[in-house]
Amino acid sequence: MNKIDYFFAALIGFLAGVFIIPTAFKLGLRQAGFLMALPLIAPILFVIGFWVGKFLARWFAFFEQLSKFIVVGFLNTAIDFGMLNLLSATTGITSGIVLGGVNVPGFSVAIANSFFWNKFWVFRGREGGGVLQDFSKFLFITIIGLVINSGIIVILTTYVSSPLSLNSAGWL
Repeated sequence: MNKIDYFFAALIGFLAGVFIIPTAFKLGLRQAGFLMALPLIAPILFVIGFWVGKFLARWFAFFEQLSKFIVVGFLNTAIDFGMLNLLSATTGITSGIVLGGVNVPGFSVAIANSFFWNKFWVFRGREGGGVLQDFSKFLFITIIGLVINSGIIVILTTYVSSPLSLNSAGWL
């Protein structure tokens, strides 16, 4: 790992911090100072986690790549949840079959983000097809994931009661 990897970890942490804000807000964490601190705290945590992966890679080489994969995975989750919560707040939709459609933009952006970071940073240098060939395979699997992801969201928010007695927006 070199310095650019730490920069990428910090950048990804910053982006994750930004995308976490709508979800934190919907969960009732509305203190402006806390919300504004998320994009500043997340990069520090991501770089520390990344450093731990590098440290462990001294004994188990796969930890280097695993730490990159985890960092990207956290960003993807933050994008997916953040956009879903932002769109839900904008539309007022917190459950039902229509929520599956509200889920599509965030999931799609998260998947495109995942493809980019995994292709060009996490798994850089691995043998494989060109970008278009790899993306077509990735897209096929992603569509299956989108159907599963949206289905789970619709089922949980429509038919399952919140275990923490959250309102519908918080449960989403």
